[in-house]
Amino acid sequence: MIERVSWGGWPNCYRIQNGPLEAIVTSDIGPRILRFGFTNGPNLLLEIKADQGTTAEQGFVSRGGHRLWVAPEDAVGTYAPDNLPCDCYILDDMLQMTGSVEVGTGFRKQLRVRFDETGSLEIVHRLQNTMSWNVKASIWALTMMAPGGHGITGFPPRGTHPECLAPTNPLVMWAFTDLTDPRLTFTPLYLVLQQDQQYQHPFKLGHFNVDTWGAYLLGDELFLKRYRALTNLSYPDFGCSFEIFTNGVALELETLSPLTQIEPGNWLEHVEYWSLRRKHNVVNWNNASIDELLRGCQLTVPATSNP
Repeated sequence: MIERVSWGGWPNCYRIQNGPLEAIVTSDIGPRILRFGFTNGPNLLLEIKADQGTTAEQGFVSRGGHRLWVAPEDAVGTYAPDNLPCDCYILDDMLQMTGSVEVGTGFRKQLRVRFDETGSLEIVHRLQNTMSWNVKASIWALTMMAPGGHGITGFPPRGTHPECLAPTNPLVMWAFTDLTDPRLTFTPLYLVLQQDQQYQHPFKLGHFNVDTWGAYLLGDELFLKRYRALTNLSYPDFGCSFEIFTNGVALELETLSPLTQIEPGNWLEHVEYWSLRRKHNVVNWNNASIDELLRGCQLTVPATSNP
């Protein structure tokens, strides 16, 4: 079901439901997903109250929620404002939001949102090059989570030495990454990062996994986003298909598409699948407890053709 609603001070929003779950997307700014959660339940996405209901600002406004950015990150192109109305198109069970061409970048951004036959929210991120020359870029799908939870991601399958001599994946640091950060927990199979509003220092790590996924446990609700990466293509930030970031405001789960030469007029696509279920809380973050937390979760996406 798709219906037009008012939400967060924006009058032109759309709720898409499959019964137990709902998402809300606005056409007043963006394209941006503002809410994802159980119907009548709390919002798993960050809400920045001071940024709600406003439009047409000259600079970038964080706002929260889920957005489409462009990587590699830079201070100008990545932070292009998305503060103008979008065109809305509804076709059966699919909601499409298309932004205007960005001044200064020449990109047009689009989100296509629907619940698939498995009950997952399928989000197709699309980036169009409206300029008259090729542009090399990556779609950066950035989900800002409500505060107070734990972000989780998994590494590619582990092995033993000397049986496995080749490296399996990068683990990428930023200049502000501190591996002694008390919010960070490593296990042999997983990385866990706590969002703590009392701890303001930014933290970020990235890695690559063909079966890219990130989860967020908030209370007894487990959010999961997943994406199929490709080993034969180049990714931003020393080869990252996934990045996780936190500060005192929120925690971000981020996936990235391959770096691609986008020809004039063409679109680049990047697809994520979201799910949400109620799980038990975790007391001790170790392999066994995370295995149990993820039991029954679909962490993979079927292989698809190259972009």
